Amino acid sequence: MAYGHKTEYRLRVRAQVVLHAARGRSNARIARETGLHLDTVRSWRGRFADGGLPALADRRRSGRPRFTPVQVAEAKALACQLPAESGVPLSRWSCPELAAELTARGVTESVSASTVRRWLRQDALKPWQYRSWIFIRDPNFRAKAQRVLDLYAHTFEGVALGEDEYVLSSDEKTSVQARCRCHPTLAPGRAQAMRVNHEYGRGGALAYLGVFTSAADQDCRTLSGDRFPRSR
Repeated sequence: MAYGHKTEYRLRVRAQVVLHAARGRSNARIARETGLHLDTVRSWRGRFADGGLPALADRRRSGRPRFTPVQVAEAKALACQLPAESGVPLSRWSCPELAAELTARGVTESVSASTVRRWLRQDALKPWQYRSWIFIRDPNFRAKAQRVLDLYAHTFEGVALGEDEYVLSSDEKTSVQARCRCHPTLAPGRAQAMRVNHEYGRGGALAYLGVFTSAADQDCRTLSGDRFPRSR
């Protein structure tokens, strides 16, 4: 390494420092003969003593990692898949979740969410967005929905509610209902958001709306949610 014609200059100088040290020369003398700084000589002698010949190579430097086109393509392909297909308990992907999944699969050693977002932006991919649609097939939908909508408008059977009458609505906690979509979700694509059908089947959960009049009237009227499913 010290005298090879094909050896890189930096490696040749480091090898010469080691050879001078092997001859018993001091750091100050080595620095004068090689034209290096005293601290540089001390540093390379110490690294060779600790790690041998491989320690003379450059250490891995920090900075933006380089990714291959295959890695970028695999990241985009994963973004166009539904999380359920990968066994991930998510309704839709986010950039941090995609970055974590790429690392877990061994596609990349590490990748940041901002880098994944930059890759997806190149093909207008936004897997965290979705659109929903609904098909109304119940011929009595208008009559059923009218009574519920009237309650939201503080009206019951065509009569406006009084100032001392209230409308209360109760439902299960958002996003943890026991339900399943009536139509499969469509994965996102280039410049196309994930499509989710709004209609779903309830797994035993019910919602109800109630109208409570004044205490003097002692009248209570309710509409049960099992007759008016939210999906309709």
